[in-house]
Amino acid sequence: MNPASPSDEPLRLSKRMSELGLCSRREADEWIARGWVRVDGVVVSELGSKVLPHQRVTVDRQASAQQARRVTVLLNKPVGFVSGQAEDGYKPAVTLVTPESRWKEDKTPTQFHPSQLRSLVPAGRLDIDSVGLLVLTQDGRIAKQLVGENGSIEKEYLVRVQYTRGGRLPDSDLRLLNHGLSLDGKKLLPAKVKWQNEDQLSFTLKEGRKRQIRRMCEAVGLKVTGLKRVRIGRVLLGDLPPGQWRYLRPDETF
Repeated sequence: MNPASPSDEPLRLSKRMSELGLCSRREADEWIARGWVRVDGVVVSELGSKVLPHQRVTVDRQASAQQARRVTVLLNKPVGFVSGQAEDGYKPAVTLVTPESRWKEDKTPTQFHPSQLRSLVPAGRLDIDSVGLLVLTQDGRIAKQLVGENGSIEKEYLVRVQYTRGGRLPDSDLRLLNHGLSLDGKKLLPAKVKWQNEDQLSFTLKEGRKRQIRRMCEAVGLKVTGLKRVRIGRVLLGDLPPGQWRYLRPDETF
């Protein structure tokens, strides 16, 4: 008898649902507990249940309807706000999501409701002294897409710099910023770094280690004086004013 291949091994149902892109694992557990999940047409409501890869997993209409009501917000984060939980007396960026600070140019028909602030979490981080596009979402699928281990979505930043070693940054160091630097003993993925003007670089990254751009710049003698995220995947910051927000449009995807 041949041993079972890894692809025949049973998986936790919540993990399988996440792999299939149906929802996040947290959402999956909630839906399973509510009896909204079926495996080969049979309701499975026990948390921790396992499923084989070839089995068909479907969700009831209630789950899809609940997911459709979940919102994703694009915020132009100013300096002085933290991405996630309040820390050291600084306010979290989500406190900026109020009816008054919604961008007047937001054309999406979604009406603001306080329930949208429940479980509205940042999908990725933006340092307290950085500005620009921050995504806050109730949708586990979007969070997984932007911060999951296999995330490969580009993020673009405009970075104002000063060279601290006299003269101008050598081309060899610009090449190093594009590929060749390590942080904390681990090589960085290739980036796209180019001059926009004499004191501003554009960085396009597919990873987001803590204070990555500032530390990359430091390694080649550049001091960052301003950092702004202008794009995540296909979604642009555009003309969204600082401190204001809008809903992700139905036609927009990362």
